Amino acid sequence: MKEFKIYLGMTEDHMTEVLHSSLKDDSVPETFTLRHVNNAGVIFPSRFVKIIPISAHSHSFHISIWFVSLAGINEDRLVKEIARNYDEYLEREALRHILKHLRTRRFLSPFKSLMACTGVQVEHPLVTRLYEALVSDGNWSEAENVIQLAATAGLFDAYMRSSQPRAIWKRLYGVDADGDVPSRRGGHAMCIDGANGFIYLFGGWDGERSLDDFWVYAIAEDRWRLVTYDSSDGTNKPGPRSCHKMVFDPATGSIYLLGGLSDSDGHPEETSGGTMPPAPIPRQADFYCYHTRGSDAGKWQQLSADTTQSGGPPPVFDHQMVMDFDRRVMYVGGGRVNDGASDSIKYSGLYSYDVATAEWRLLQPRGNPSAAQPPLSRRFGHSMVFEPSDRMLFIFGGMEDGDRYLSDMYAYHIDSNTATEVFSNFTASGGPDKTFTQRAVIDPTLREIYVFCGLTRTRPNPLPRLDGANWVYRYDAHPGAWTKMLSGESNNDDVREQEIQQPRTRYAHQVVYDPRTRTVYLHGGNAGRLLESGGLDEKLKGDEAMIEQRLDDFWSMTLERPGPEETIRRAKFQIRCQQFREVCKEVPAVQALKFLQTEVSAVVDHTSSETDILRNLLSHLLAKQTPADGSQSPPHVLAKGGSSQQHKDDVSSGVSGERNKVISQETFHERTSVFQGLLAFFPADAREPSSNLVDMIDWYEESVHA
Repeated sequence: MKEFKIYLGMTEDHMTEVLHSSLKDDSVPETFTLRHVNNAGVIFPSRFVKIIPISAHSHSFHISIWFVSLAGINEDRLVKEIARNYDEYLEREALRHILKHLRTRRFLSPFKSLMACTGVQVEHPLVTRLYEALVSDGNWSEAENVIQLAATAGLFDAYMRSSQPRAIWKRLYGVDADGDVPSRRGGHAMCIDGANGFIYLFGGWDGERSLDDFWVYAIAEDRWRLVTYDSSDGTNKPGPRSCHKMVFDPATGSIYLLGGLSDSDGHPEETSGGTMPPAPIPRQADFYCYHTRGSDAGKWQQLSADTTQSGGPPPVFDHQMVMDFDRRVMYVGGGRVNDGASDSIKYSGLYSYDVATAEWRLLQPRGNPSAAQPPLSRRFGHSMVFEPSDRMLFIFGGMEDGDRYLSDMYAYHIDSNTATEVFSNFTASGGPDKTFTQRAVIDPTLREIYVFCGLTRTRPNPLPRLDGANWVYRYDAHPGAWTKMLSGESNNDDVREQEIQQPRTRYAHQVVYDPRTRTVYLHGGNAGRLLESGGLDEKLKGDEAMIEQRLDDFWSMTLERPGPEETIRRAKFQIRCQQFREVCKEVPAVQALKFLQTEVSAVVDHTSSETDILRNLLSHLLAKQTPADGSQSPPHVLAKGGSSQQHKDDVSSGVSGERNKVISQETFHERTSVFQGLLAFFPADAREPSSNLVDMIDWYEESVHA
């Protein structure tokens, strides 16, 4: 079996889909987390499990399931309590849906009667007030007042966090005392000391040789400083290398460096481009530490000449390395093994390093070393970030088997030493294409991962290409959601006045993240193969006439999302558009036009597609004023004007007074449509439930009869 779905339920005819995933075609056990909480955050119990096979790994095979084990909680007292709470939730939801249904059908008498006797809260009180003001009464000023109150109460926070963010890039031009900056390079390593505002950079490949220069950038001063130029002074400093990794330990101010390729190992960007480098020369797995403070400040220390001798990883490159700051444990995952064997591709596993005890431990793979490695470690050029709250690693993307790009994601749970698949194909779930050498950083407070894509490969084109898209992955819910970062002009007037800047697409670059200021820093990389004339050769022909463009530019990036005022403006725009449509029916055209030019135009974002809506509203006004025979409206209608105050009084008396009237079915549907649109600003638990009305009523009737 390859692709499959799993359903859970208390009865065989009412089951909920809790997993849609796929199995690898190997003998390695795979563990999947089944969803046990509904969209409202309520835990639901289960008696039955249903597995639905969708496809096999080959058309030559029948679908078969060989072995399944199920783990969960079956303590009788706890399960009964959860079942009782879930039944109460279902009853409340059934009543809520019935009330919603009555209100939507405008059966207000039974709606109010049922509300009074059940005491069920249909939705958040402010949502109810919005419905009454907008749909029932047409009280536009009250509707806008409710929007303001909802924003103040924080009901729009979830919408603002989930809105598509805009990346605001800024080119950093800081230099050192001699006017220098780190030279053009790719495959270098960076880490950040966020508390003190320093970014450290070491090594890389400049297109001709590996580098071993060591730099530090002071964020507050916007200034680089060259710490050491090379390792020819005979110190314990690491030698020239690329495709290595560094992490910073804030507890001691130490920088740990591991792995990489040297000049004798072949060009690292040839590896990053998906082709195999020349046969590498075996090298030892050396491991270094640089001290930024204390008695050894400014000195390198070789912790190990060969980590394999102490149970650590083999010589490795294009791996990933992250750190649990609280427990001071470092994790090294994946990467290509550089042991000098050119006849096969080998991958490193997942290791931990305890800084306090200086002990290495192999976490994955477990058991028989001859067994196939789990998919989370069979990769290089991938991404790995540490989530401290849940104590797990997100591992995704990269390449395996030398040329196969990946689009899967795994969550490795450190305490249980188990890996669960989050996405078998995040591209199919609205995420990036299959990616290699993408860079990722995490913001645990916002529960977001920021991904800066590098190389991708899509069928039918067998050649890798640069992908300029950057992504946000939000993991606050399972399995999480992908959103592409917007780029370009900011909504902030101060930023908008500046020149729009954005880094060019690249790979083999480096990024670090400052969680205090929520700022990403990006440096260098490879812009791909360009003709010497500067034009991009999409077909990659005539390699002898082409050079790879390595970069030395340095950028900062922050994400801009709609703030409370912008969210309020968007809501007011929808309300005033509907108000204008009704104004057209109630007052002369000149007054309606003035309302459009003042009240509606005041809440329009003139840099967005809202201007098209504004033009359509004008067309709507003209259509209302043109009789069916094509003749012009009576002159006295078009000529009626008056003062601004008279205009406001006429509009108010013509429309707001309608809350004392019986509105038409057409107007009711228009207002309801606007109300439904405004619900998008509210969190799910404050607005209308998403369950199916018919199923809920059926269940409720069955429960009553039982």
